[in-house]
Amino acid sequence: MMNFQQYAAKRLLTGLFLISCMATAQSQPYATIGQVVRLDPQLDRLIPPDAKIDVIAAGFGHLEGPVWCRDSSYLLVNDTKAQTIYKWSPKTGLAKFLEHTGYTGRLPYSEEPGSNGMTIDQRGQLIICDHGDRRIARMPLVGRGGKRTVTDNVAGKRYNSPNDVVVHPNGSLYFSDPPYGLPGKENDPSRETTANGVYRVAPSGQVTLLTNELKYPNGLAFSADGKLLYVAQSDSLKPLLMVYPVKTDGSLGKGRVYFDATSLPRLRPKEVIDGLKTDREGNVWATGPGGLLIISPAGKLLGRIDTGEVISNCSWGDDGTMLYLASSMFLCRIKTTAQGIVAGHLATSRAK
Repeated sequence: MMNFQQYAAKRLLTGLFLISCMATAQSQPYATIGQVVRLDPQLDRLIPPDAKIDVIAAGFGHLEGPVWCRDSSYLLVNDTKAQTIYKWSPKTGLAKFLEHTGYTGRLPYSEEPGSNGMTIDQRGQLIICDHGDRRIARMPLVGRGGKRTVTDNVAGKRYNSPNDVVVHPNGSLYFSDPPYGLPGKENDPSRETTANGVYRVAPSGQVTLLTNELKYPNGLAFSADGKLLYVAQSDSLKPLLMVYPVKTDGSLGKGRVYFDATSLPRLRPKEVIDGLKTDREGNVWATGPGGLLIISPAGKLLGRIDTGEVISNCSWGDDGTMLYLASSMFLCRIKTTAQGIVAGHLATSRAK
């Protein structure tokens, strides 16, 4: 177990490393780590044979929820332990974007009190899962204005700790609510709802529980046409990717197992199905045992991106062919030939 002196030294080194990253010119070549493990020739159509995994920043506590801001060409990513959202741009490098995020109560709280999943809505505003405050919040990215609560309860009962959030083409928000952000997890005495649910917030503001059949619902992603919702179950004993048809009224049809990761070798502790994204061809890019799994529309594992560390989440950025990876203390990226769905673009393009 790490004692206080060791912890303090680690945080000091982390702080110095981040300061170094913020001050370093980003035109210099990046260090590379890991490898692309190819299990099927189809993967060569999605990731070039010579693709490298760049480390664009490092020294974080635990990264989550990366999202690309298309209009301004920068990436936002959460350090859930440090309660800080960082901004990274290929032109200016790394900088702090928002501090003391995720939890506004008296400290200490949980081991990950900061914000988690993020996305961009139809109006170009940032949608944030605030772990510690147990809410979904909205914040403008242009002009002045702080966070506003979208929802923090259902039928008067506070959520557990909203984890991931996505925007449907009709403007509805869908989010997952496992108990990971609570100090005592599922046994926390402050817990008000027994459901580990997936919820929908309609454009009118009405909140609906869509399903509570999953033990630990986590990452979410829509198909390119918005007709399917993929949901990760981050249960170490039963790591699954589920897929649900989205009905015209926004509710979900009967789900089925899209991919079962139970038999995959566990290369590192705490590797479960977590964050995920989809591409235009219907492939799913999901974090899981062994790194980031690339799964075909038919549910076949084509290969994986392995940084050597646990990958918690990912995000398409730039022109939709750059994939950013939140991998423990590392922020990475890899160039693909796949055309990913950049946050906010699907909703905006279909709202016109």
